[in-house]
Amino acid sequence: MGFFDKLKAGLQKTKEVLLAPIDNLFSSYDRVDEDFYEELCDLLIMADVGAGSSMEIVDRLRETLKEKKIKDTSAAKTEFIEILIDTVGEGEELVLSNGLSVILVIGVNGVGKTTSIGKIAAYLKKNGKKVMLAAADTFRAAAIDQLEVWAERSGVPLIRQNEGADPAAVVFDALSAAKKQNIDVLIVDTAGRLHNKKNLLDELAKINRVIDRELPGVARETLLVLDASTGQNALIQAKEFGKAASITGIVLTKLDGTAKGGIMLSIKRELGIPVKFIGVGEGIDDLQPFDAGQFVQAFFE
Repeated sequence: MGFFDKLKAGLQKTKEVLLAPIDNLFSSYDRVDEDFYEELCDLLIMADVGAGSSMEIVDRLRETLKEKKIKDTSAAKTEFIEILIDTVGEGEELVLSNGLSVILVIGVNGVGKTTSIGKIAAYLKKNGKKVMLAAADTFRAAAIDQLEVWAERSGVPLIRQNEGADPAAVVFDALSAAKKQNIDVLIVDTAGRLHNKKNLLDELAKINRVIDRELPGVARETLLVLDASTGQNALIQAKEFGKAASITGIVLTKLDGTAKGGIMLSIKRELGIPVKFIGVGEGIDDLQPFDAGQFVQAFFE
């Protein structure tokens, strides 16, 4: 099964929760009125789109239909789908340079952070990049061991120290090794704790200072891994992490089998950060760059 088919299958529960009731709504009304708008907004909120995004989608639909003088629901549905497509937004590619680039990966424990790093490494390697991993999540011994497994699966080298080591020291070692080995992309796993923002902020600042000192002006990404199955809670996490780090992209995992894929409709509005990768399964190829057109096609087919 290719990635598109897995995406389509993975979105099935979200489609049942979001699209089926909306289809019923459009077919149960002959004409669009205030009751219709109210019901539509409620359905979007129930599908984990979020109150703010739901109200904005409904307001845009109301304005569009008024402007185009549309009153029947079949024409209104076409306009509604166009608004959803625009709401999802475009994906963006990783910003990588011709020399060494650095990707810092952050996220709470349990969202699939370490797994995502292994899969991104495999994807980049498949696309001709020389990749290295750095185990700077020294807070948990299990994180280092797990990353080692993924480094082996992806066929890329790993720089590690013992549990409790200074994360910035691990990054320093990794940068030195990456320069010597002519690595294209260094992916850094960082500690997944959010309960102490000051520690996280200090740790990331220290890591960034080491990178700035060793590689001034290097192309750098900070990717936040979010679990789609947590719905609106993922957005709350993202806003908290945003206070501690300059996030350049989202990796959205576990889209397969969740009914909360409606979160895709609020990420752009709520965070203003592009989704760069989406995950739809356990396999090494089940995390791919986010393609908005492909996502929408899988969603509405």
